[in-house]
Amino acid sequence: MERSAAMTRDWIATARTLSEALPYLQRYDGATIVIKFGGHAMGDEKEMADFARDVVLMKQCNVNPVVVHGGGPMINEMLQRLAIPSEFVDGKRVSDAATVEVVEMVLSGRINKRIVQAINAQGGKAIGLSGKDANLMICEKDIRTTLRDGEEVAVDLGFVGKPVEMHPEILKNFLGSDFIPVVAPVGMGRHGETFNVNGDTAAGAVAAAMKADRLLLLTDVAGVKDASGTVLTELNAAAVRDLTASGVISGGMIPKTQTALEAIEGGVRAVVILDGRAPHAVLLELFTAHGAGTLIRAA
Repeated sequence: MERSAAMTRDWIATARTLSEALPYLQRYDGATIVIKFGGHAMGDEKEMADFARDVVLMKQCNVNPVVVHGGGPMINEMLQRLAIPSEFVDGKRVSDAATVEVVEMVLSGRINKRIVQAINAQGGKAIGLSGKDANLMICEKDIRTTLRDGEEVAVDLGFVGKPVEMHPEILKNFLGSDFIPVVAPVGMGRHGETFNVNGDTAAGAVAAAMKADRLLLLTDVAGVKDASGTVLTELNAAAVRDLTASGVISGGMIPKTQTALEAIEGGVRAVVILDGRAPHAVLLELFTAHGAGTLIRAA
């Protein structure tokens, strides 16, 4: 009897949650949501399946998800197996011809199709693409500067690219359809070169090109934190710049917040940096009052 009563309470709680989600379902009806998927969740089969299920649910609720993924750890693993050394400058992988060949193989092949398969296994219809398809992402060489002996010097990262021209028509063709695009961050140069693009950067460029309602950057941290380590639930662009200038936003969070600012400047309504390790983080952010991570708006 006690077990039956407990189960009834669980079902009522589930029904209440669904009912409370109604205004959020209405809010995002027909919206385009770009999701950068990466980090710990990509290497865990259960978390991959949970993410795929959440994406399929979004599509079923008439949201248009576009998944852009990374894959650094899997690239590292393959380069080690092939005895190809890796070098990083300010978090960017120096990519010579041999490295970028492996990067494309891992990103556009192994990882992309694994995500596609996971979404399809949950009843979705995922389509795997890269930035090369239909000239989606035209890139130029990403030249970085770094301090050496007190002087700033330019560093050639090889075939590491930054998107300079976007052609999102192929992605827009999927809006309103049953298909869910999954994009590998590999771009093409104007002379046919292959470029390795940072996953966050690629997601920001795709979101801006699509004028997405939301860009969700899934990470392995809870969000942007203040000086005391408390997660900030909402920031505007000016606050992000101030926190960066003061050193509160530092390290690996800088490129993520910079991506957020560039995406907003490009026409994305808002960006959320959230913990992809949290169960159903995407659904919590979109369809509940609770939210997840740090929401960044223009003002």
